[in-house]
Amino acid sequence: MFKKTAIVTPLIAVVSGFIVGAIIMLIFGYDPLQNYSSLFLGAFGDAYSIGETLRNMTPLMLTALGFAVASKAGFFNIGGSGQYLMGWFGAVVVALKFNHLPGWLLIIVSVLAGAILGGLWSALAGFFRAFFGTSEVITTIMLNYIALYFINFAIKSWLASEGADSSANIPAKASLRTPFLQEITANSTLHWGFLIALLMALVIWFYFNKTRSGFEVRSVGLNEEASRYAGMNVKKTIIVAMLISGLLAGLGGALDGLGNYQNISVSNALPQVGYDGMAVALLVSYNPLGIILSALLFSALQIGGLSISVYSTTPSEIVSIVTASIIFFVGIKYAFEILAKKWTQKKTTSLKKGAE
Repeated sequence: MFKKTAIVTPLIAVVSGFIVGAIIMLIFGYDPLQNYSSLFLGAFGDAYSIGETLRNMTPLMLTALGFAVASKAGFFNIGGSGQYLMGWFGAVVVALKFNHLPGWLLIIVSVLAGAILGGLWSALAGFFRAFFGTSEVITTIMLNYIALYFINFAIKSWLASEGADSSANIPAKASLRTPFLQEITANSTLHWGFLIALLMALVIWFYFNKTRSGFEVRSVGLNEEASRYAGMNVKKTIIVAMLISGLLAGLGGALDGLGNYQNISVSNALPQVGYDGMAVALLVSYNPLGIILSALLFSALQIGGLSISVYSTTPSEIVSIVTASIIFFVGIKYAFEILAKKWTQKKTTSLKKGAE
C-alpha cells in the first residue's frame, strides 16, 4: 500500500517541474502548450513512439532498482553507470565468444554474465565499506571511471577490428529483439528486456517485503548498530545489498547491449543512465513499484523531448530544465511532507473541534 504522502509528494514535484519549464519557455518567447503537446506526441503519439519510450524505460528501471536496494541499506551507490557498463560489456563479450551455443542458451548465459559482472563490480565497493569503513561514494565513483577506461581499452585491444571503435555486432540469435514486438510497435527497438525489467521490479518488491534478507537490508539501513545488536551479520548484509544493487544495474546494461545497441563501442564519457536511474528512484522514495511509473515519466521526457525541436524552434534542451526542476523539487520533498503533515494535523484538529 502507498502512503498518501508517497503519492502526493512526487505528483507535486512533477507538476512543479512542468510549471517551471513553462515559465522559462514563456520568458524566452516559446509556447509551452505547443511544446508539451509535441513532447507527449513524441513519447506516446503512435505505436513507434510508445515502443521507443518503453524500450528506453528498461535501463532506467533497472539502474533505479539497483540504486534503491543500496539506498534501502543506507548506502549511496553512485556506481550505477560503471556497473551498467560492465554488464553491457560482459553480455556482448559472451554473446560474441560463445556464439556456437543455441540461441536461447546464448541469451541466458550472456544476460547472466552481464548481471554478475555488474554485481561483482558493485560488491567490491560493498567489501571495502564492510571491512574497512571506506565511503561507498568515493569507491563507486572511482570504479565508474576504472570501468569506463578498462572497457575502452578492451574494445580497442580485443573486440574491435583494426582502426575501429566498436565491436562486431552480436549474432542475431543472441538478440533480444523479436519480430513480434517490432511488428506491433511499427519497427521500434522495443525488445524482451522491457518485460524482464518489469519482472525485476516485482521481484525486488517481494524481496523487500516478503524475505528475511530484504528485512535485514532495510534494518541495516535504518540502524546499523541496532541491527548488529539484534544478531544480524551487518558486514554480510552490506556486501549482499551492494551485490544486488550492481546485479540490477549490470542487468540493465546487458539488456541494453543485447536488445538495443547489439554491440559495444568506445565511450568518451560515462553513460547518463546511471545518474538518471538515481533520479528515477528518488522521485518515488525507492519504492520498486513506483519506479515503474517514475521510469515511464523520465523515459517520456527523454524520448518525447526530441520532438520539441522538430515541431518548433524551441531547443530540446528545455526538457533538461524540466527534468532538473523535478529533481530539485524531489530534493526538497521533506518541505512538502512537513506542509502536508501540518495540513493533515490542522484538518484533524478542526474535525475534533467540530465534533465537540
